[in-house]
Amino acid sequence: MEKKRAIRDNLDNSLKLLAKTSMIVLVGLFLSKILGYAYRIIIARYYGPEVYGLFSLVVMILGVIIAVSSLGLVDGLLRFIPQYRGKKESNRISYLFRLTNRILLVTSIFSAVLLFFLSDFIAVNLFHNAELASLLKILSFFIPVGVILGPFLTAVRGYEFINEYSFIFNILQNIAKVLTLVILVILGFQASATVISYCFGLLVILIAAYLVCRYKIPELFIQPSLSQKDKLAVRRSFFSYSFPLLFFGIVSMLFYWVDSFFLGYFKGAEAVGFYNAAVPIALLLGIMPDLFMQLFFPMINRHYSNKNFELIKQLSKQLGKWVFMVNLPIFILIFVFPGAAINILFGSQYLVAQNSLRILIFGSFIASIAVISNNLLSMAGKSKLVLADIVIASIVNAVLNVILIPMPSIFGVDNSLGINGAAIATVLSMIFLNMLFFFQAKKHLGIMPLRRKIFAVLLSGIVATIALLIIRLHININLLSIVISGMFFLLVYFILLLITKSLDRNDWMIISSFKKKLLK
Repeated sequence: MEKKRAIRDNLDNSLKLLAKTSMIVLVGLFLSKILGYAYRIIIARYYGPEVYGLFSLVVMILGVIIAVSSLGLVDGLLRFIPQYRGKKESNRISYLFRLTNRILLVTSIFSAVLLFFLSDFIAVNLFHNAELASLLKILSFFIPVGVILGPFLTAVRGYEFINEYSFIFNILQNIAKVLTLVILVILGFQASATVISYCFGLLVILIAAYLVCRYKIPELFIQPSLSQKDKLAVRRSFFSYSFPLLFFGIVSMLFYWVDSFFLGYFKGAEAVGFYNAAVPIALLLGIMPDLFMQLFFPMINRHYSNKNFELIKQLSKQLGKWVFMVNLPIFILIFVFPGAAINILFGSQYLVAQNSLRILIFGSFIASIAVISNNLLSMAGKSKLVLADIVIASIVNAVLNVILIPMPSIFGVDNSLGINGAAIATVLSMIFLNMLFFFQAKKHLGIMPLRRKIFAVLLSGIVATIALLIIRLHININLLSIVISGMFFLLVYFILLLITKSLDRNDWMIISSFKKKLLK
């Protein structure tokens, strides 16, 4: 009885901490999305689909290079820092932090030089666009910045300074990017403005994260007092976990960018630009998991080191319900009105991507829930299993892209077919991958991050959707009617959640906590 009460108290405290942190992160993510979309919209509207497509290819290449150069060590730090913190072993943290920085400095410089000399080959032979070469040359000078910021930002997150992490990653870098881009546009810079402004945002992250680490986590910079035997043991454990994540990082980047890569190869930069009008809108469903994951992963690692398995299980289930309950209405609204979302943000010339958005938003909804299972597997040290999953899914994704993107359209709209084919390939492989995460977390940890109340939530969403579709048949589609319909849908959905008693004790506890804070 005492044990159950202790678990209940720990769960309440952890949920309150997650909710409190999520509100802080929510503000950061809200501002981040506004600034991030403003940044992309400026590029998409001012420079057009082709330059926006080139920019998307540059971001893809940067992501792959950072993943390769980081050697999986940054992801390893995110697991080991919270675990060593739980055991109060600051010397081991300092040793790993210093070791990681030394290694990444070497790998990042090597990658920068390699990219500079291969930029012409990549631009002309892979993407058939000579203008891309100059952008890649500019990018090469900032590769060390993009790689070295990883350990500092991870340390901030690993020590659970979520306020600082959210401000740096979500707000500060986006302010820097938008302001730099606007200044460069005013000064008359062409496509190079996109890369320079993006890289300047990375530089700002590095400086800010370094300052937080220097003044709030001084123990990172102390000379660790470990014996050679202890250092060897730490290295073995760290590298054994991290190196499989090197391939995980590479394959993860390929998985999420392979559609843009093959679109660029088969259809050109303009098709990439159209497609990447749909992608960021579909990624809106990642906001809800991001609210909690920034603290959830370090938290469950700390509890895992103390063998609080039942607490981890309850936390995972509650988070799964929250993500499902919030993301379901967003998914439905975007699925029903995809053209409105694209037109408002990117303009009518990108409406060719509305069917792609419908496809992508479905995959994004599934992935938003499965991210919890992915975190659980990583917590348990199943990095090799996660790597095998994503390798298989990436192969499936690549094969489907090669088959579907170049297929001739039966409607004769070649670019539209290409981006729709890329979306179908990505979503099918995404569902396959996330189902693997679901069942493996259940098999190895006995955790399926969903509560039974989820069926009542789903029923509420279905009934509210039927009402929305009936209204849609009898109105003229314009911005005002969409806003009114959306508000009506959300009201019906919330009322149905109350009628079906979808909100449990934990939900009301958090709502009450928020209410007290607002009144206070």
